[in-house]
Amino acid sequence: MGLLLLALEAGLDVTVHHVDHHARPASHEDAEFVASYCTRHSLPFVRHDVLVAPGPNFEQRARQARRQAMPHGVLTGHTMDDLVETMVLNLLRGAGADGVSAMIGDPSKPLLAVRRSELHDYVKAAGVVARQDETNHDPHFRRNRVRHELLPLMNDIVDRDVTPLLARFGQLISQEQLWLSSLHSDDENLLLSGADCRDLRTWPVPRLRRWLRGHLTSLGDHGDTYAPSAAEIDRAIDVVRGDVVACELSGGRRLARKDQRLTLE
Repeated sequence: MGLLLLALEAGLDVTVHHVDHHARPASHEDAEFVASYCTRHSLPFVRHDVLVAPGPNFEQRARQARRQAMPHGVLTGHTMDDLVETMVLNLLRGAGADGVSAMIGDPSKPLLAVRRSELHDYVKAAGVVARQDETNHDPHFRRNRVRHELLPLMNDIVDRDVTPLLARFGQLISQEQLWLSSLHSDDENLLLSGADCRDLRTWPVPRLRRWLRGHLTSLGDHGDTYAPSAAEIDRAIDVVRGDVVACELSGGRRLARKDQRLTLE
């Protein structure tokens, strides 16, 4: 609702998309709330009904279903708080610089400099009593524990609000990632099949890791990208170095070396 109100205030030509996962008893009421608001304000409204089976990785599968349902480039209302929660979750999974700077620079997320509390106040000041998703307080979801337990504990330990600090850290990492990319801009144009392993072995390991990560990232069914794990990159480096002739990767893939050339099957 905050994103919608800001878009209208900015004079944008808005079409509202709402995804109902039918994962909560009251989810249809959320859809009706948004539809009613759009009707009152003569806004185009598109409702997407998706069904996500219960089970492991529900949040990820629900996110994939949303992305598949909504048009490419649709704007979302992620705030600075969402950004920092994602950063922390990625760090806890062992992510590197790409994981720390995830979401930053994404034009579909225009509110990353806005705090969640500021957005709540803005919606309230507009006279809108927004719906509340009760699952945002369910401790079974790891993001909720980061939001309600870990980040408040970090605030208490350092006696200040850590969210802007972590967001700034992510911005700095993102800028350094862009700089690193510029140092070897031709690397992106070097295809996996066109590389000579004898040349690759002369590269600094961080450069080789970065190049391999780019070529070994896989694409999911709904447009999500999945970077290879650190262990997969290590196995790929062993192939480049000639320690092994091939290695297995996620998604049933196999990286092999023959006559100093790499193939991904």
